[in-house]
Amino acid sequence: MGGLGWMEILVILVIVMVIFGAGKLPKVMGDLGAGIRNFKSNLSDGAKADTDSTPAKTDDAPKA
Repeated sequence: MGGLGWMEILVILVIVMVIFGAGKLPKVMGDLGAGIRNFKSNLSDGAKADTDSTPAKTDDAPKA
């Protein structure tokens, strides 16, 4: 029960080659990489927005 071995990875790669063909594989991998980069960028932007949007302290108590 310990992850994927080289044989399983090889079978997955053969299946991907059969489905997409050797000609389309570089384009598919490039699109996948761009999607992952976009996802990571949005995650880091969301984390920055959470830290930047801390509410400012306001003194709403009435003054006597």
